[in-house]
Amino acid sequence: MKPLFVQYPKCGTCRKAAKWLEANEIDVTSRHIVEDNPQKEELANWIEKSGLPINRFFNTSGMIYREQNLKEKVKTASKDELLDILSSNGMVVKRPIVVGHDFVLVGFNEKEWKEKLS
Repeated sequence: MKPLFVQYPKCGTCRKAAKWLEANEIDVTSRHIVEDNPQKEELANWIEKSGLPINRFFNTSGMIYREQNLKEKVKTASKDELLDILSSNGMVVKRPIVVGHDFVLVGFNEKEWKEKLS
């Protein structure tokens, strides 16, 4: 099964990650995070598989994050409420995300990606 590459094509970090995948000849299934927003169940699965806290899945530099004051909500909301927020709009989710058989990578960290994908 090819890893799933969840990205937003206009995002600079996503473009950099896509170039890295291409340069390293890593075949992935690409998914546009806005056109095909991750669903609540998927996100719950990815968060668990990643071993990261749920707040690491928020796009903290995004406009929606700031406009909706999500910084404060993330501190007090339940996991279920946070999953609802994340699944409501792909632009709220940190990207890119790579979902492999037994791992999930959030954001582009070349060292981490090389370790998991090479």
